[in-house]
Amino acid sequence: MFEGFVEERRAGDGVTLRLRRGGEGPPLLLLHGNPQTHAMWNRVAPDLAKRFTVVCPDLRGYGFSGKPSPSADHAAYAKRAMAADMLALMQGLGFPAFQVVAHDRGARVAHRLALDTPQAVRRLCVMDIVPTLHHFETADMDFALGYHHWFFLAQPHPKPERMILRDVEDWFASHTSRGQADVFAPEARADYIAALHQPGTVMGICEDYRAATSIDLEHDRASRAAGRKVDCPLLALWGAKGKIQVWYDALAVWRDYASGPVSGHSVPSGHYLAEEAPDEVLAALGGFLER
Repeated sequence: MFEGFVEERRAGDGVTLRLRRGGEGPPLLLLHGNPQTHAMWNRVAPDLAKRFTVVCPDLRGYGFSGKPSPSADHAAYAKRAMAADMLALMQGLGFPAFQVVAHDRGARVAHRLALDTPQAVRRLCVMDIVPTLHHFETADMDFALGYHHWFFLAQPHPKPERMILRDVEDWFASHTSRGQADVFAPEARADYIAALHQPGTVMGICEDYRAATSIDLEHDRASRAAGRKVDCPLLALWGAKGKIQVWYDALAVWRDYASGPVSGHSVPSGHYLAEEAPDEVLAALGGFLER
C-alpha cells in the first residue's frame, strides 16, 4: 500500500500523529473515519499523489496517533481539538492553506476545521455524513436503530470499552459488516485490527463519540447562533446503498450549513466509499479539487 509514500510521526496540537505523506503539488489532507486508520485511503491516495501532496494522518485517539486520557467534558476529543491537530500538522509541513477530503468521523473533524479556520480550508469534500447537529436534532427510531453504535459508544467510560475489548476483532467485524462482505484490502484491515489492539484506541473511539453528544453539540450550536457556515466550495458524496441516501436530502442539508457552493451525489457503494468505489470517488474528486 501507499507506494512512494513515507510514514512519519509529526506533531499535532499536543499529540503526536502517525501519517503517510506522498506526491507533489497542492497540499491535500485526507481524514479517515471510525474504526479505521489512514490506511482507508490506500485505493485512492496513490492516484491523488500524482497531482497533489497528499497527507494522510491517523486522527487523535485512532490508529497509532496519540490518545489523550478521558475526561468528564471530553474536551480532548472535541472535533475542535481534533481539527486543531490537523491545522498544526499542515502548518508544520509548510501548508497554511489546503484542500480536505474526509470520510465519516474525519469528515466531522473537517467540518469543524472549515468553521474554525476558514482561511485554511480551500475546498472540502465530506463523505457519507450530514452535520452531527442535524443528525441529533432530527433523530427518530430509524436513526436510533440504524446508528445504534453512536449511542452505545457514547455511554460512560469505561463500560463500552470493557465490552468491546472482550473480543475487539469480533466487534470490528460486526461494526463494519453493515450487511455486506468485507470490503477492505487485507493490508488495510490488518492495520485497523493492529490499531484496535493498541492501548487506548478503543477508549479514544468512545471518547470521540462521547464528545459528539456533548461538547461538540455546544460548539455546533454556538457556531450556528453566530451565523458561521462553511464558506469554501463543498462536495458531498454518499453511498447509494447506505443510510444517508435513505434518511436525508444530503445536498439540501449541507446547503443549510454552507454559505459557499455545494455540490455532490451518491456513488455505488455502502458506507466505505473510498474502499468500495475508488474509481467513482476519484472521478468525483477530479472534477472538484483545484490543482
